[in-house]
Amino acid sequence: MPFSRRPVAAAVVSVLALGVPALAAAPAHALPIRPAAVPRLATAVPAPATVTVTGEGSASAPPDIAVVGAGVESFAKTSQSALDAQSTAAAALLAAVRAQGVAERDVQTRSVTLIPVHDSTDGVSRLTGYQAAQWFSVKVREVARTGAVLQAVTDAAGDAARIDSVVFDVSDPAPLQARAREAAHADARAKAEQYARLSGRRLGALVSLSEDASTYPRPVSPAGETSGAGIAAAPVAPGEIRAGATVTAVYELD
Repeated sequence: MPFSRRPVAAAVVSVLALGVPALAAAPAHALPIRPAAVPRLATAVPAPATVTVTGEGSASAPPDIAVVGAGVESFAKTSQSALDAQSTAAAALLAAVRAQGVAERDVQTRSVTLIPVHDSTDGVSRLTGYQAAQWFSVKVREVARTGAVLQAVTDAAGDAARIDSVVFDVSDPAPLQARAREAAHADARAKAEQYARLSGRRLGALVSLSEDASTYPRPVSPAGETSGAGIAAAPVAPGEIRAGATVTAVYELD
């Protein structure tokens, strides 16, 4: 008997006529649709307690150099005569300090001046002559010889000699300033530890550290200038050089 295709074709036509897809049914094990997840808000972590302190420190050292401000002045009726006298006195001054062991690199000319001098008696200005001057910076690297250098200057230049300053210093201030910073840091930590103990807490990590000031004061030079006569007879007192530092530190409290 021959196979008939009619029933199968009829079935397909019936399904299409009804508008129902042949495999449209959802499987029985399909998962239900879930709503979108809502993000959870992060819990704020409280900031750690801190203590802020200021530390101060200083360090001192004896000076190892002296800087002498020395010069010569001369007055004459003519400018050339004044310059000649000034040059002679300056040459004598330089020879004297070199004889005291001061190196060439430690002597520097600060200024050379030539100015007219007028007399204004009775309200009338009259030229009376010229004043010539030359000033030097003399670095003495053996502090104990400062007095001898002053004496040599006044002996060599006589009444033309002038001394306007003697300043003691240290040749390398960096180690002195470093010691002052170390002292300031230690002072800040000691204060912070005390405040932590008083608060019933333990000192935690260092949060920040800033330098507020670093000072390096030098002795003040004598005001004004002094003529050579008698200046070297006065003893010099080098004293000490002091550096200072101030820091602000913030520490956590555990």
